[in-house]
Amino acid sequence: SSQMLYKLANQEGGFKPARYFSIDRVFRNETMDATHLCEFHQVEGLVADYNLSLGDLIGTIETFFKKIGIEKLRFKPAFNPYTEPSMEIFGYHPDLKQWTEIGNSGMFRPEMLAPMGLPENVRVIAWGLSLERPTMIKYRIKNIRDLFGHKVDMSRTRMAPVCRFDDLNTE
Repeated sequence: SSQMLYKLANQEGGFKPARYFSIDRVFRNETMDATHLCEFHQVEGLVADYNLSLGDLIGTIETFFKKIGIEKLRFKPAFNPYTEPSMEIFGYHPDLKQWTEIGNSGMFRPEMLAPMGLPENVRVIAWGLSLERPTMIKYRIKNIRDLFGHKVDMSRTRMAPVCRFDDLNTE
């Protein structure tokens, strides 16, 4: 992120607002249970623009999840070393009857952005969202291990509907 922000700040013509997204596999030392795997897929994104606020970050995350049919969200203050404020994101799983963490987010701290050469009023919002846990909520899957591995029910995979994202009017 820092090298990319440095290039964004120092490109020919100066800073221009930008959005970056990626989906990647993440590995972690985790005990497997109904909501934890030792690897998961993460949707990462960041937006660099003038005068962004925490409201912009929350609105971006709410819009993303609304588009995939998850509307019961909670945001909890959290600590991340490079962002302040920072928030964990929880979605409600109706079958587990619990709030499940589905992501983390925050606004890059000004002291992190200054060495990049970004203009003083540029703010950067960022997030990392799981793919597996929102899939559990959307398709009402109770155990994350039912999504991967040698015990996956192939009939569920064959019969699963195509996931379509309807256009949402965000006016």
